[in-house]
Amino acid sequence: MHWWKTTAIFLLCSLLLSQTHCASLHQQPQLTRERRMTPFWRGVSLRPVGASCRDNSECITMLCRKNRCFLRTASE
Repeated sequence: MHWWKTTAIFLLCSLLLSQTHCASLHQQPQLTRERRMTPFWRGVSLRPVGASCRDNSECITMLCRKNRCFLRTASE
């Protein structure tokens, strides 16, 4: 009967250890979301010609070239 208790305790411990081993303790990397602005703030925050920019949506002319708001494209 003693070996039965020992086997049961061993199986219980191994089950618990496998559960802790399989549990993910590492945090998932946070996904970055693009900032959204309401139409009001989008219109107020548009940048003038010559201002620094990251993409076309930031410029009042909708032309961001070489990180600057341009008045027209190079092909014009």
